[in-house]
Amino acid sequence: MGLVDAPNKVTENQRFYQQAYKQHVRLWQINPRSNKLLIPYQILLWGSFGATMYMVGRKVLGHNTWFGAD
Repeated sequence: MGLVDAPNKVTENQRFYQQAYKQHVRLWQINPRSNKLLIPYQILLWGSFGATMYMVGRKVLGHNTWFGAD
């Protein structure tokens, strides 16, 4: 059984997170895999926000389609 004899890494992880937190790094940015999750999320977040603002502007001007006059 691999879990029974597994080494306890809690203290190592605590030191790692506490050291990064003392350097004022946000908790969700500490993990080494954070960029792989945050970059696509932010692209989708700001891309959809930009598309929404683009269409709001077009709607204010009286256009109901993404491109062209109407």
